[in-house]
Formats: sequence, structure tokens, C-alpha cells
Amino acid sequence: MTTLAGPAADTFWATTLRRWNSVCWVLFALMAVGLVAMDRPGGSKYAALALLGAVVLCYAILHRFPGHRVVRPHVYLSVLVVALGGLAYLRGNYAALFMVTLPHYWMFGRTPRASMAFLGLATAGSLAGSVLREDGWSAQFFSETLVSTLIVVAVGVLIGLWAHSVVAQSEERARLIDELERTQAQLSEAHQRQGAADERERMARDIHDTLAQGFASIVVLAEAARAGLHADTARSAQQLRSIESTARDNLAEARALVGSPQGPGAGRTEPGSVARTLRRTVERFAEDTGLTVDAELEALECDQQTRIALLRCTQESLANVRKHARASTVGVVLARHADGVELEVTDDGTGFVVEESTGFGLDGMRKRLAELGGRLTVTSSLGDGTRVLASIPLTSPGPGVNGVGA
Repeated sequence: MTTLAGPAADTFWATTLRRWNSVCWVLFALMAVGLVAMDRPGGSKYAALALLGAVVLCYAILHRFPGHRVVRPHVYLSVLVVALGGLAYLRGNYAALFMVTLPHYWMFGRTPRASMAFLGLATAGSLAGSVLREDGWSAQFFSETLVSTLIVVAVGVLIGLWAHSVVAQSEERARLIDELERTQAQLSEAHQRQGAADERERMARDIHDTLAQGFASIVVLAEAARAGLHADTARSAQQLRSIESTARDNLAEARALVGSPQGPGAGRTEPGSVARTLRRTVERFAEDTGLTVDAELEALECDQQTRIALLRCTQESLANVRKHARASTVGVVLARHADGVELEVTDDGTGFVVEESTGFGLDGMRKRLAELGGRLTVTSSLGDGTRVLASIPLTSPGPGVNGVGA
């Protein structure tokens, strides 16, 4: 039976109704047997049976078909009010039915106001029927019927109001819990979406910094090797070797990207080897492009993520020099300072307007450094070359040994 809104109310009333069903059906049966077996035939007997039958029928329909179009909770309560008044007038022994059906006003009343209204009507009707049966007020009626009825009604009202208060609190708690669960689900979904977006961005940045740059280098080297295939076979052979080496590096990066939870290149920079790794990158760049590269790389200790960030910033900066700068000389400086480590890449190329740059590379470097608490500073102007400065704070000092420039 579902008569009140909310899961807490449904559970409360359904449990209570099941407990009272058996009592009601036993009482209805006893009253019917009593009317049939003990009363003398007559109009009052059949009228009482008709009233009792109407109550039983409405209650049975309401219990069996909660959504019945005709017999609704308020219809049943109205029939109960009429039956109690009629039985009080015809029989006088309505008290048992009145007390047993008392919880029904709260179960089917939907609101405390409606419940008390029906209960008041039932009380008034029952007392009016008793007064009419007794032909007026009497001392016995006042001392027994009226007082006992009012006491039962008062207890019923208190219990009903308490039950409604408990149900209201339960509904509020259920509503708050439901809102909390929905909010937690939405928050979890948002975290999942944000995590997926962050992972996609990280993957895109790593692919751009590794595989894309490697493929771009392969394309440039292949074009140069094809152009000088007949004029300078030695140079073309060297470029083909660079293509092979770059392809192998790209293959290693792809395997690391697929298999390593730390991203591509995580296994490429051994502890303490950041200067050696950068030196190999710089030397390969000088060999592939033929540009003059001045490198001052300090051997220093730093964590894996910092080493990877320094390597990626070096690769991206040199790739930008190759593609855009048209420079003749490049400088790479890695040094430790009081507040961390700095990587500086400069060139004497054509330069550009920093504010108008929309490339993915610089933005990717900024985000990569920001994840480590660092920052990227790009200084450039048309005709004056470019300076890229990456700064990363270090949590522990670590030993440093000055290196020799390449």
C-alpha cells in the first residue's frame, strides 16, 4: 500500500499496515459472526451488517487495489466515519471497531490536517450516534462513553502526530541522502571526465614532444638526403643514418608511451644522466642541421619528472629552431640556481612575436612545467632571435658538478 509520498513514508506505513491488517480482519470477522449469531432478526441487524460490510468491502478493495478509481483512501475513511456513527446508533458497541481502525486515519489521511479532520468527524459521528441512541445526555454516557472516547482519541492524535513527525524526519533524511548520493555521483563523473581530459591532454603533449617531432625530423632528413643523393653521397649516407637512429628512438618512445604509466621516455633518462641525455639530443640536432651549437650542461641530480620535463623542453625548443628560426647558432645552457634548475635555449634566428604565437609546443611546455611548479619565459622579437627559459624548483639541493660545454 502506497499512500504517502517518499520511500520513508511508504516503508513506515506499509510495515504498520501489515501489522494491523490481521487485527482488522479478525475484528471484522468477529463482529460479523456476532451480528449474525447473537442479534435477533430485524432491520437494525441488517443495517449494522450492511454498514460493516461496506467498511470491509472498501477496506478490501483499498488493500488489494491501492490505485482503484472509486475506492480511494479518503473514500474509505468517509465510509468508516459513516459506519462508526451508524453502528453507534444501531448497536452501541462501536468502541472495538473505533479503536482498531484508529491508525487508519493516519495511514490514509495523507496529511496530518486531513487525518485529524476525519478522526474528528468519526469521533463526533460516534458520539452523536450514541447520544441519539440514549435519547440525550446521561451521567453514564458522560462518565463512560464520552470520557473513554476522548481519551482514546487524544492518545491516537498524539501517536499519529508523532508518527507523522518521524516520517517527515525520515523523508528529509532520505531526501538529503538522495541529494548527497546524486552529488557524489555527479562529482565522481566530473572527476572521471576531467581525468580522461587530463590524460588525453598529457598523451597529446607527449606525442607532440616525442613522436611528432621525431617524424618531422625524419621528413626533413629524408628530403635533404634525397636532394643530395647524387651530389653528396657521404652527406646523404649520414642523413640516412640519422633517419634510422631517429626512427629507432621513435619506436622506443612509442613502446614507452603504450607500456609505461609515467608516459613516454620515462625509462630514457637514468638517475643523474640529465646532462648526458641533453648532450646526446644537442649533438644529434647539430649533426642533423649542421648548425653551430654551444652547450653548457651542468651535471646535476633531480627527480625523474624534472629530467623528463627538461628533455622535452630541449627537444621542443630545438625543433622550433629547426622549423622556424632560420638560425646559424644555437645556445643551450643547463644550470642550477638557488631556487632550482634552469634550462636556457637561445638562437640568432628571425625571431617572432610571442603574443601572436598559437602553436601547441609552447603551450605544452608551459603546462608541463606548471605541473612541477615551474614556469616558462619566452623572449623574442622579429630579427633579434629567441630566448626560451625553463625554470623548475627542486625540493632537495643534490650535488652538482660543472660540465664542459660541447
